[in-house]
Amino acid sequence: MKAYRISEILYVVIAIISVKEAIALWTVRPEKAYLFLGFAALAVFMYFFRSYYRKKFNRRKP
Repeated sequence: MKAYRISEILYVVIAIISVKEAIALWTVRPEKAYLFLGFAALAVFMYFFRSYYRKKFNRRKP
């Protein structure tokens, strides 16, 4: 179960890095900034998805 928790944290880190890059690229290349914002949104979605299923599996264990 520890690996699932680590993967959740990695998704948060990816989201933070992607938002930082999007802000840095916003004035220079806005089309690339949108790509990084998409990565950030996907990473946040995956964080909540993984978190939901990790909690679901923990509840199922006796």
